[in-house]
Amino acid sequence: MKQSAGLLLYRTVENRTQVFLVHPGGPFFAKKDDSSWSIPKGQFDDDEDALAAAKREFVEEIGKTIDGDFIKLQPIRQKSGKTVYAWAVEADIDHTSIVSNTFEIEWPPRSGKRKSFPEIDRAGWFTLQEAEQKLIPAQVKLVEELATMLLL
Repeated sequence: MKQSAGLLLYRTVENRTQVFLVHPGGPFFAKKDDSSWSIPKGQFDDDEDALAAAKREFVEEIGKTIDGDFIKLQPIRQKSGKTVYAWAVEADIDHTSIVSNTFEIEWPPRSGKRKSFPEIDRAGWFTLQEAEQKLIPAQVKLVEELATMLLL
C-alpha cells in the first residue's frame, strides 16, 4: 500500500492563519490550479519513521529544514488509495525561494526525448478558505483539522 508523509506549515499574518502549499511541477499540472495543490509530502517505506520521512521530503521538495513542535494530524486517504500522514507545525519560510528536486520523463510523449522537471514548480501561503479551493480534495481535511485545533 502506498503511503506518504508531509508537513502542513502554518503561520499567522495580520490575525489570519495561513498555510503553506505546493504546486506539482511538470507538464501534467502546468495549467491546473484549483484542486491540484498539496502539502509538501512524499512516499516512504514501512521501515522508515513517518515524521522523519515528512521532514526529509520537505527538504527534498522545498530545500529547507523545518524545526518546531510537530502536531500529528489524522491520516487521510486520497482518491488514489494512498494514505497521507501529516504533521502541522508553526513556521514561516519564504515561498519564493524554494529549491525542488527534479524528475525525468519522456516529453513530449512517445518522442523518445527525456526532459527534466522540478517536482514542485511553485509554493505559496494561503488563507484556510483559499487552501480549501487550492488543495486536492482529500487534503482539505488536514486544513479543517488544523482549524479545529487552533479553534478558528
